[in-house]
Amino acid sequence: MIAIGSVVPNFELPSTSGNNFSLADHQGKNLVIYFYPKDDTPGCTTEGQDFSNHWNAFTGKNCVIVGISRDSVQSHECFKEKMQFPFELLSDADETVCELFGVMKLKNMYGKQVRGIERSTFVIDQKGTLKKEWRGVKVPGHVDEVLDYVNKVS
Repeated sequence: MIAIGSVVPNFELPSTSGNNFSLADHQGKNLVIYFYPKDDTPGCTTEGQDFSNHWNAFTGKNCVIVGISRDSVQSHECFKEKMQFPFELLSDADETVCELFGVMKLKNMYGKQVRGIERSTFVIDQKGTLKKEWRGVKVPGHVDEVLDYVNKVS
């Protein structure tokens, strides 16, 4: 698991852009990566809308936003189109990047324990260093908190 202050190793994931997203391709930009459990569910939709609503403020700070879940690229494309998100969604079907960031957790769902993504957000600076993390995120107010942080460090 990556620690704050560490350089994040390069990774590549399939993206809704039709290309693979590579961390190395984004050197020189700040990067907000948010991990979410599932496309087109209420909390994940609200979180994506909140990031979308603040898109211009983030991009004005030389910041790229990407969302990651285990859903397929096809599912991501439908979700992105439906919600008109201006940022890319990345598919981590084999959980490689989820494991790198330590976001896979056992959760209770309808009285059963299931393994899933713990809603989490990470900020990586222009040099590829992990600067900030939020784990176990509650959606209301979260994006404002991330933007406040980006504004302070940019």
